[in-house]
Amino acid sequence: MTDIIKKRIAVIGGGPAGIMAAFSAGLNNKCIINLYERNEKLGKKLYITGKGRCNLTNACDSEDFFKSVIRNKKFFYSAFYTFDNNSLIALIERFGTKLKVERGNRIFPASDKSSDILRALNKMLINENIHIELNTKINKIRKIANGFLLNDIKQIYDAVILAGGGMSYPATGSDGNIYDLALGLGHSITKLESGLCGIETTDIDIHKLSGISLRNVEFIIKHGKKTKYKNLGEMEFTHFGISGPLVLSASSLFGVKDFKNLDFLIDLKPGLDYNKLENRIKRDIKDEPNKSIKNTLGKLLPLKLMGTIFLRSAVDWDKKGNQLTKTERCAIINNIKLFTVSPIRLRPIAESIITKGGIDCSEINPLTLESRIVENLYFAGEMIDIDALTGGYNLQIAFSTGYSAGLNSSGIGV
Repeated sequence: MTDIIKKRIAVIGGGPAGIMAAFSAGLNNKCIINLYERNEKLGKKLYITGKGRCNLTNACDSEDFFKSVIRNKKFFYSAFYTFDNNSLIALIERFGTKLKVERGNRIFPASDKSSDILRALNKMLINENIHIELNTKINKIRKIANGFLLNDIKQIYDAVILAGGGMSYPATGSDGNIYDLALGLGHSITKLESGLCGIETTDIDIHKLSGISLRNVEFIIKHGKKTKYKNLGEMEFTHFGISGPLVLSASSLFGVKDFKNLDFLIDLKPGLDYNKLENRIKRDIKDEPNKSIKNTLGKLLPLKLMGTIFLRSAVDWDKKGNQLTKTERCAIINNIKLFTVSPIRLRPIAESIITKGGIDCSEINPLTLESRIVENLYFAGEMIDIDALTGGYNLQIAFSTGYSAGLNSSGIGV
């Protein structure tokens, strides 16, 4: 005798959260799962993450992982322990994509191609017989006595999982439409802001450095004498100001209103203290006293950046090394060790990697990801008000919440 189908489940959104929700719901073979994606293919935003390499997750232990979750980390506990980073790594590799660990415990596909992650995810969906409906935008969800109706589709669904992303990179489909669906079902949305994005500055000389990338520098944010953020890593200058991993993480910690009270500083040579840097400069000048400082000291940093240091220090870079005064030398050292940046605002939400804010976590059961307002409605991924620093943490949040929502909507997790 054929088993009776217990549930029909609709998953809205074909990004990492939606794909994982459909997969885990499909583990209950008595459910029929329909995955709706507005684009012509799944994972359009995932494809471009990490500059096309896809930083899948982070291999750190759970304690360090939660240190990198900025908002609502306690809400995320249950989903993470249901499906953690090790579980994700094992699952992706089981479906044919080899992974590797890079600096900072960041996990990437061994091929450096995000398409390999998507290939594994598609195999997972095929394995669980998920029905994929591409080029289908869900504009309306209606709750009725015995389930849900989507758009004008006649099929009644027993459960719905909303996993439509946020508002960043709207060209990939994340245009905020999913929030309207949640609002229409009685949910609240916390303030939506840019998360993990570049920071605009007033510094014209920095804008002229666009394209210069820095490694092993220290980014420091101070409020008066108190250090609010300090980290070593990579960053870059852009036509609008500053960006790169250090800046992206910092952008999630501070709101626009804070910038007027903060001092942004970059230590361009954190491996050398003031004395060591001064001795290095003295030695370089002593070796070539009759050469211009552009040639002798220009090797300390990219020449264009060093030119900005000289300008900020009010020193002519054509000046010969043996003509450099102690005051000028100290000014150069100060500008290398405390290169100042004047922030204005975060870049627009459309350019941010993630969206800060989303469905109010108090309206969702953290153990199941089910709505506390509408029975059999579930949430997953970026549209929930949880976010983390850069380094693979946000994708893990999407996969973990997706897995938990799918599992519980199908009845496996209950």
